[in-house]
Amino acid sequence: MKKLRKHNFGFWEIFPKPSCKELSDYYTNKYYQDALGSYEHTYSEGELSFFNAKLEQKYSVLINKMGRNQNPRKFLDIGCGEGFALAYFRKQGWSVKGIDFSSTGVESKNPVCLDVLETGDVFLLLDEEVKSGNKYDVVWLQNVLEHVLEPIALLHSLKFLLENDGVVAITVPNDFSVTQQKALMLGHIDNQFWVSPPDHLSYFNHISLLATAEATGWTCFELLADFPIDWFLFNSNSNYVKNKSVGKSAHYARVQIENLIHSQGVEIANNFYSTMAKLGLGRSLTAFLQSNKT
Repeated sequence: MKKLRKHNFGFWEIFPKPSCKELSDYYTNKYYQDALGSYEHTYSEGELSFFNAKLEQKYSVLINKMGRNQNPRKFLDIGCGEGFALAYFRKQGWSVKGIDFSSTGVESKNPVCLDVLETGDVFLLLDEEVKSGNKYDVVWLQNVLEHVLEPIALLHSLKFLLENDGVVAITVPNDFSVTQQKALMLGHIDNQFWVSPPDHLSYFNHISLLATAEATGWTCFELLADFPIDWFLFNSNSNYVKNKSVGKSAHYARVQIENLIHSQGVEIANNFYSTMAKLGLGRSLTAFLQSNKT
């Protein structure tokens, strides 16, 4: 029976956790093949625009902080999934590399990036990256930290992969958020639906994510949210937890609203999402971190 406990840094975690082998087998053999998690077999034009919008917003944060470099910067995508970030950064002229348990996602959505993909146990591959002395300007973890057995150890190890001015961009679901807690308190939902082992083993919100980053030697120079789709839980006609049949329509409404916000300009959109993150709102959070090491 899986239970929850609160870590000293404030995030919630599942215990007991699965073994390394159980977790590796799960992601290698099931995740993409069964289209589990948030991945789909096909995407609409609106969804593809939404993916690109989020990448453009995050890329803008990185460029504003790091500046533009005449030489190709190096980008490592840990748990690169379907390869959308690999394809985007490559298009910007970056030297890119992705690692994942499976090639199925990249094969399906961005096969042009198969030549920069390594597959296998992600954590063994990360160890090899560290041992080889490889350094990157940006290390990208989109919806990875919540999946790993030891998020603290991972955050420490990432420092060895960064150039001196390098940035780690970490996206996690905003769980145990103010919105979720209020929806639960008001009776719009009757359970912590976001707790979903073995997919998610750790659960971060805007407070615990920053506390965990600080405790592991990182400075967060920007935190972005995204559209708070969980606001739909407050309306009985769009409550996708109590009525799963409205889930798709809630998702497509979110996509359209995200694209509308992005159409007003990247910087304006980022200002909006930065404020949302400070309020603890948004379904996901992206922290942009630099190491405190001197």
